[in-house]
Amino acid sequence: MRQAFAFPPLAVPAALSAAAFAATLLCGLLIAPPPLAAQQAGKLTPDRIVQSVVQIHADVPADAPSARRLGTSRDGAGAVIRADGVPDGHIVTIGYLITDASAVEVTDHAGRKRAAQVVGFDQASGLGLIRLSGKADLPALELGSSRGLEVRQPVIVAGGGSVHSLQPAIIASLRPYAASWEYMLERAIFAAPPIERFGGAPLLGADGTLIGIGSLLLNDVLPGQAMAGNMFVPAELLRPVIGEMVASGRPKANRPWLGLNSDELQKDGVLVVGNISRDGPAAKAGLKRGDVVIGLGGKPIKGLADFYKRLWSMGEPGVEVPLRVMQADGVRDLRLQSGDRYKNMRAQPTY
Repeated sequence: MRQAFAFPPLAVPAALSAAAFAATLLCGLLIAPPPLAAQQAGKLTPDRIVQSVVQIHADVPADAPSARRLGTSRDGAGAVIRADGVPDGHIVTIGYLITDASAVEVTDHAGRKRAAQVVGFDQASGLGLIRLSGKADLPALELGSSRGLEVRQPVIVAGGGSVHSLQPAIIASLRPYAASWEYMLERAIFAAPPIERFGGAPLLGADGTLIGIGSLLLNDVLPGQAMAGNMFVPAELLRPVIGEMVASGRPKANRPWLGLNSDELQKDGVLVVGNISRDGPAAKAGLKRGDVVIGLGGKPIKGLADFYKRLWSMGEPGVEVPLRVMQADGVRDLRLQSGDRYKNMRAQPTY
């Protein structure tokens, strides 16, 4: 059952509910779409948005590194995009849909199923890129920017399939986001109400450009309050790396990777170790589920964000990482040989 959405009283004008306020962006298009000449010239219309959004199905081998955590059959959405220097037919989605994929199938607005190939994956942003096989005959969305977004601003989430899949939403917050799987965004987009099929769902701004890609369903999109919604990765994070992804499947810049999932203890900021990547640096150093990471480089840890910033500032993959860890038999100082996360996944393009 979809959770009811109730934004705080000061979030929107008194005469409008949150959903109605966000819907104003979409209503004008639905009630009075631009004339045919304008549509042919590439102006924004509901039909054109829908035609630029595809459904994605990915098959992943059972022995792939991500199969146990993310499954072997994955479904989501993506947006056909237009960007400088990038050939037509490229689609941006959320990276976990296509990580380790051996085969990808795309379904367009008309129900046509087509093969697609994995182009690349950006570990830093979490965005993935695929391309259509054969002729690229779908309209594309312009790659925009979320930098001008403000809280309470109306936006559209495009789930794909039909005009009825276009859902009005509102920006609940814009803030850093740190996750347990060695991942952090300096400024993530949080929008409500939530959509159920959020993985890879395009987020559109008032000008019709692509400003975000759906990543997560969360219960705290409004800081300090329990409110369900979705987290979106800013689309502009793709712009500086898309050329490198098309050329080689990944960005040139890389970060040291430890292969551990950890959650922050709110009372003191230390990290409790959860899942450990098989054969990753943490596993090789003897870390186990339930261990507590209390120090990095001789200094205490103050939460996930502090841990990631300091870890990633130490250098390239391969740099030695000194951790202080509390284990069942006492506190130990360990030195991990950091790894290259791309080598722990199927990072090569499938074409």
